[in-house]
Amino acid sequence: MPYPAKQRFYFCPKCSGPLTYQPQKGRPRLTCQSCAYIFYENPVVGVAGILLNSRGQILLGRRLSSRYRGLWCIPCGYLEYDEDLYEGLKREFREETALNVEIQELFTALSNFHDPQTHSVGIWFLVRTIGGTLSAGDDLDELSFFSLDSLPPLAFPTDAAVLAMLREKTGRRL
Repeated sequence: MPYPAKQRFYFCPKCSGPLTYQPQKGRPRLTCQSCAYIFYENPVVGVAGILLNSRGQILLGRRLSSRYRGLWCIPCGYLEYDEDLYEGLKREFREETALNVEIQELFTALSNFHDPQTHSVGIWFLVRTIGGTLSAGDDLDELSFFSLDSLPPLAFPTDAAVLAMLREKTGRRL
């Protein structure tokens, strides 16, 4: 396997020694030349909550900043390093929507390759509201429910894939 096109990290987080790509277990891995620490470039984990209203519409949020400004997404965010997956979803959903939710079930998990700076793995859950008052916050400036057949411009390609799966599961067509 060839080495990655561009090295993104140069110093060891353990001893500050230089990192260089070395073959490890069949693939190139950043390895410290001073202490031999292997710096694994693992994906980060994102979580998202799928909330449907009584009419089968999905709650989406409009992105407030970054290159995705003005585009819509399923309310989502990254897990903290020491955070439980389910608690992280509840926290992120509350930060973005001011709603408290209960997780009903895992819907799907997909790799996200849309951001060349951060490879992430997204995990989408079906949720239901158990409290709070709907209000945009954190990374969103607007929240609205949309028909699965009439969606606004989406920020993330994986959300489009998830929404297509949701349409299929609910028997809705474009």
